[in-house]
Amino acid sequence: MQKDDERMVHSRGEEFLQVFKKGAEFTQDLLKENERLRFRVLELEKFQTSGGEAGGGADLRKLTERIADLEAEKQEILDRIKHVEEENQDFAARYLEIEDENNNLANLYIASYQLHSTLDFKEVLQIITEIIINLIGAEEFAIMLLDEKSDEIQAVATEGVERSEIPSVRLDMGVIGEVATSGESHFATDFDAYERDFTTPMVCIPLKIKEHVIGVLAIYKLLMQKKEFAPVDYELFTLLAGHAATAIFSSRLYSDSERKLSTIQGFIDLLTK
Repeated sequence: MQKDDERMVHSRGEEFLQVFKKGAEFTQDLLKENERLRFRVLELEKFQTSGGEAGGGADLRKLTERIADLEAEKQEILDRIKHVEEENQDFAARYLEIEDENNNLANLYIASYQLHSTLDFKEVLQIITEIIINLIGAEEFAIMLLDEKSDEIQAVATEGVERSEIPSVRLDMGVIGEVATSGESHFATDFDAYERDFTTPMVCIPLKIKEHVIGVLAIYKLLMQKKEFAPVDYELFTLLAGHAATAIFSSRLYSDSERKLSTIQGFIDLLTK
């Protein structure tokens, strides 16, 4: 669908460019004709002043009317060119927006591929951290997972802050607990006025598989060049939350099964010796 939009934008842009060129050429011709007629009027005025024929006055009026018509046509062409330029700018802006979206989605595809290319829990957390820094533009954040036995949400990886600084949060406590319970994202109303609070992050995104929340992504500070979120960022949050949750869940299951297999193997080895 986006490729069709790009082709349509490119085609319309080419059409508008051709119209603009033709309009510019026609305007130049009008200006030259206008200048020629003005010169002719001056000649007729001089001729009439020096005692020219009586018919010269009629010719002068015709030329004056012709100049007025050309002036009107020229103004109409200029108005059309201005309108075309405005539409062309709108299409150019839309094209850049689509290009940015495509780049971000391509990056997300690569990132999601990396997420699902390993079952090592630590590697998954490292990949998620890099994605949040590079795609989201976050400087300080924590990846927090839910311990279903204690109903506490604990930080398992952080960036820009010490893991020990992030307090554990119960499901019924504050913004983090609310996001983990409801499965709905939280965004501060004013990023500029936000002051870091580990229990109330600037942005809190649930990590969930379908409707089951396994943790949250808590962002406390954005990079200097990141002043606000673009519409595509919210799409990235949604897609990232699902992919990250799936990768984390899979890697934890794999790690648990590996530990159990290792334990069982250890008992087997003891029994067979």
